[in-house]
Amino acid sequence: MKIKITLLALSVVASPAFAKLADEQGFSGEISINTGVTSSTSNFNTDADSTLSSNTQKASSESSFLVVPLGSLAYTFGEKLNHQVYTGTARDDIATGTLVLEVGYKYQLESGMTIDASLLPTIMSGETWANPYKVGEARSKTDETGNAFRLKLDSIAGSPFSLDMAFATRDVENDLVGYKELKRDADTFYLKGQYRQPISRTIMLVPSLIYQSTDAEGDAASFEQLGGEVSLFGSMGRHQYALTAGYNQRSYDASNPIYGKKRSDDNINLFAAYEYDKFMDWENWSFVSLAGYGTSESNITFYDESQYIVSVGLNYKF
Repeated sequence: MKIKITLLALSVVASPAFAKLADEQGFSGEISINTGVTSSTSNFNTDADSTLSSNTQKASSESSFLVVPLGSLAYTFGEKLNHQVYTGTARDDIATGTLVLEVGYKYQLESGMTIDASLLPTIMSGETWANPYKVGEARSKTDETGNAFRLKLDSIAGSPFSLDMAFATRDVENDLVGYKELKRDADTFYLKGQYRQPISRTIMLVPSLIYQSTDAEGDAASFEQLGGEVSLFGSMGRHQYALTAGYNQRSYDASNPIYGKKRSDDNINLFAAYEYDKFMDWENWSFVSLAGYGTSESNITFYDESQYIVSVGLNYKF
């Protein structure tokens, strides 16, 4: 799920195949500590230069070193171990390049289908420029907040099909964009359908179709997005890996008043995750690594973006 595009996904490889919620009742979880390098090229990056010489310029790049802890905690209960409450970042999201902090509840049916409802308290929160298009003087920052709610149906009726649905709101606290057509407060609907296709006992292919619709206060900030991705999950002894490639096309509803045309974006994302289990023969420890790259090419140069991340770390399961 990528309501908010991010490559800050740092942890272990997951297999999306059907499995029990847990082997026994009680608490379980994992935590990983990761270090790496990330870079972002975007005129909307609030860590970059606050002053624009032109609102038609290409974005500058900003790189940084990071240390990121990630993890999850779950409590499984019920006679058949089919109830679970949890918080943290799911392995299947991380493996395909999405960082999402969730608080939720899972219920598993006899067929193996899992109903998963959650709240995503941080995905729509952050900082943005109050007026990203301001030229000749420093742009000021403002907060953006919102709520996101998610419903996942995994292994529907015991089949290889799954659905991932979400609804999110976004509120820009001090939106100083001088055009009503570009006002950014918005509601977003997201839908992802995927199918698991085993290739062998140790390799699985997971193609997905993705649709997203954002209804913003300004018509030129409203859009529909359609795309897809394909993931390959595999394992060889202690080695596990996940490779994901995605593409989507985004079309905006109305002409942008600054540039005199409708915006259209083509987005490509590539992601690889790797885990080596029992690192140094330590029980419950694993070495983890990832590399991710994303690019968005727009018909309006100002909106062109790219980002990458490379990291390594250790993960501990309990």
